[in-house]
Formats: sequence, structure tokens, C-alpha cells
Amino acid sequence: MKLLSPVYDKGEIKSGRLYCSCGENYIIKDYIPRFVPNDSYVDSFSFEWNKHRTTQLDSANKNLESEKRFSQSIDFPLDNLKDKLVLDAGCGMGRFAEIVLKYSGTVVGIDLSLAVEAAFKNMGFHKNAHFIQADIFNLPFKQETFNFIYSFGALHHTPDCRMAFKQLPPLLKKGGKLSISVYSSYNKAIVYSSNFWRLITTRLPKRLVYYFSFISVVLYYLYRIPIIGHIGKAIFVIPMWSDWRWRVLDTFDWYSPKYQSKHTHWEVFGWFKENGLRDINIYPNEVTISGVK
Repeated sequence: MKLLSPVYDKGEIKSGRLYCSCGENYIIKDYIPRFVPNDSYVDSFSFEWNKHRTTQLDSANKNLESEKRFSQSIDFPLDNLKDKLVLDAGCGMGRFAEIVLKYSGTVVGIDLSLAVEAAFKNMGFHKNAHFIQADIFNLPFKQETFNFIYSFGALHHTPDCRMAFKQLPPLLKKGGKLSISVYSSYNKAIVYSSNFWRLITTRLPKRLVYYFSFISVVLYYLYRIPIIGHIGKAIFVIPMWSDWRWRVLDTFDWYSPKYQSKHTHWEVFGWFKENGLRDINIYPNEVTISGVK
């Protein structure tokens, strides 16, 4: 890649072009290299994460919710991230990228959506943070680049979750680790009811679905009632976060994306095996699995 016509600001390249020997040109806009022309099928996340840029950010909320989730999805101490080059595949607004930075790693966050703009606003001027708008099916990296790759809650929002996963192992260095988390398919009542509602909600304007998501603020209290809550969640599932902002955010996140696949541990375990990963471990939080190259 050759950098052309760069404009610098605060030590970062604010705009310019990247010229590839293949003949392609890619723009750098608002500090972010854009390897795709638009946000394609993930426009709901462009809306969501710029609307809720700091809702799940530990530093903004003075808690450790994201750090806890991160540490529960890996088999090594967070201190081991120090000086490691890490790929966040589906970074959103940088919720987990912030954890890598906190523990002195270097993180490259990629997302197809305009959530990368929210991520840059959150931490883009950090010297060890880099955000790129790119398609997971056509990533601009050399093989065996990263020490650690993770993708928490993103791959199931692609047209083909298994094929999206398949793009990641080649980017790992030998001995590098990969950890992913995707939705589970075990609770059939929730699967069937959410699939029914999503037939409607995915066809509605995103802003309308967002305002509709505020119903979770009230339903949370109703669903805490025994029996009524069990039945209610089977008919219309909502996240049961105590923070109403998280409930609204995750309700929108559940009902608005174009793609949403669900999987089993056995299925995802097979993906790791067929891509040559070893020392495979299973963790809590939906279907969360890690392996070593």
C-alpha cells in the first residue's frame, strides 16, 4: 500500500488515499481507512453504536462490565495482552478494544458499519488503537499478522457465520489464540418467537425500531414477576439488564440487524477443528469458544 495526499491532524492521518499495487484506491476519511464503499447490510449497527457510543464503555460508566465479559471469554490473564498485536473483528464502538488498550496491547478494530467512527471518537487518538472500515470477507491484512484475534457478538450478523469465522485463523501467527462468541440456538421458544418478530422489525425503519425498543424499559419490571416473566420472555424476549440504557440498546441490537444466526457449541467446536485450531476451550456467555493455531 502507498499513502497518497495525506492530511495530518494531532499525529493521525485525517484524510488521504491508499493506493494498492492491484490498482485499487481506498480513501481515508475522518481518520479511518475505508476498504468498503458503504456500510452495506449493517446499517443498523451504524445507527446503534453512534447513538449509544458510550453506553457499554467501561471508562464512561465507571464499571468493569466489559472487562469482566472479556476475561470470561479467554484462557489467559489480561496482563498477557501487553505488547501483543490484537485484531478485534467486529469492533462496534470499541467496547472490548478499550480493554486491550488498558492492558497495554495494540488493537486493530475492524467493522463493516460506521460504528468505527464511534470507536475512533472513543479512543482513536490512542497511539495503540487503529480502526478500519472493512468487510470480514475481504480483510486487508497479511496472513499470520496477529498474536490474538477475538470476535464477540459479531460473526452471527454476517450472511454466513461459518465462512466469516474461516477468514480469521489464517491471520493468526503460529501459537496465536482466537476467541469468538456467537448466539446460541438452545432456547427454542426464544429462537422461534424472535424469528417471528424479526420478520417484521427488520423491514421497519431503523429509527422506528429504536423507539419501539423502549418497551423493554417497562417490560423488564413485568418480566421479573414469576411465571408472567417466563411466559413473557418466550413471547417477546428482551435483555434483562438492570440499566435501562443497556436494555434499550440490546433490544434494538436483537431485533434490527438484517442477519442473525444462532449456533450450538458442537457446531462451533467443529469450525475450530476444521480450521486446524487446537487446545479448544468452552466458556460461558452464549456459545463462546477459543483455540490456538
